[in-house]
Amino acid sequence: MSKLRNVFVAFVVFSVFMVTPAFSQGNEGCKNGKFIGSYTTLFTFLDVWSDGTNVEQQLINQLNLHSDGTVTDDRAGGPDLMLSFGLATTGVGSWTCRSDGKLVVTEILAVYEPTTDAINHPTTVPSPPPVDLILFQHIRRTSLYSVTDANTLTRIQARDRTYDPTQDPTDPNGGVLGSLNTDVVVYKRVVASDADLLAP
Repeated sequence: MSKLRNVFVAFVVFSVFMVTPAFSQGNEGCKNGKFIGSYTTLFTFLDVWSDGTNVEQQLINQLNLHSDGTVTDDRAGGPDLMLSFGLATTGVGSWTCRSDGKLVVTEILAVYEPTTDAINHPTTVPSPPPVDLILFQHIRRTSLYSVTDANTLTRIQARDRTYDPTQDPTDPNGGVLGSLNTDVVVYKRVVASDADLLAP
């Protein structure tokens, strides 16, 4: 009987170590750990050519929250018209869960602008068209999200620090701190589904 009891105790102790969750369960915002995944928000970009034609584009921001605490933030409109307006790179950073259940995301991205500079490029009048991109600034963006439900994140605050090309964007106290943005932006989870595979 004691041998059986010892086996049972060993099993219980082993099980405790195997099933201890990384996050507490329940409806506690990001504390339940169920927010990990890929989310998008849709926005309409009007007047693409800035000429009053109002050509519409449906663009997305894709926020990817990984279980190791890292985050990437892709912008579908980033590569549009690079040589006319510039380019914003993917934001890369980290997330943390605050004690109040709100999700804090900090990411760094780069912004490039068109340039006519190139090796041995002659100066002409009028100015030649852009031939390349050059670093304009880095942005360190901190955003606050509420975990609305299992498939929805709502950004409730965001604030940027901007750094010129000579400054270190990894310095959390450097650059120039911008104003607080309180525009509400809703992100929806990209839910995996085999519906298209099963459609006739």
